Amino acid sequence: MEGYEVITSDEQNAGRVVEVKGENLIVEHGLLRKTRHAVPKVFADTNASEQVVRLSVSSELLEASPKLEDGSVDERAVAQHYGLAAGEPAPETQGYGELTPDDPALSAEQEERRTGVEPAPARRARIREGESEAGPHGRQIIPADPHEGP
Repeated sequence: MEGYEVITSDEQNAGRVVEVKGENLIVEHGLLRKTRHAVPKVFADTNASEQVVRLSVSSELLEASPKLEDGSVDERAVAQHYGLAAGEPAPETQGYGELTPDDPALSAEQEERRTGVEPAPARRARIREGESEAGPHGRQIIPADPHEGP
C-alpha cells in the first residue's frame, strides 16, 4: 500500500500512504510542510489496480487526528480519536452486569431510584394494595371527537 493515493469519504485527496504501522496506515499530506496522520485500517478500502486507498472518514476528521511525533504512533489516542473501542479503557462493568452510578446504560427504574422518584412498579404495587388512590376514575383520556353527534 505504500505510495498509494488516499481519498477521503468527501472525495478529497488526503495525500499518500507512506507506511503501515500495526493496525494503522500512515498518511502524509502537504507539499512544503508535510504532516503525517495515522488512520486505522478498518476505515480503508484498498484498490490495488488503481493504487488508491479510499477512506470511510472525512478529510476534516483525518486532519484533526493526532499527528505523528518522531514517527511513533500513539495507538490508543488514534483509536480514541476515531471512536474505536481500543481507545477506551476497559468498561467498569466488565460484563458482570454491575453498574456504576454514572453509567449511561441505567434502566428507567434505576434512574428513578437514583433521583429519588418512586419507581413505576412500586407505585403500581402501592395502588393495587389500596394504599394510594389511582387518580380520578372515569376520566376520559382521549379527547372527544368534535364530529360525533351528542
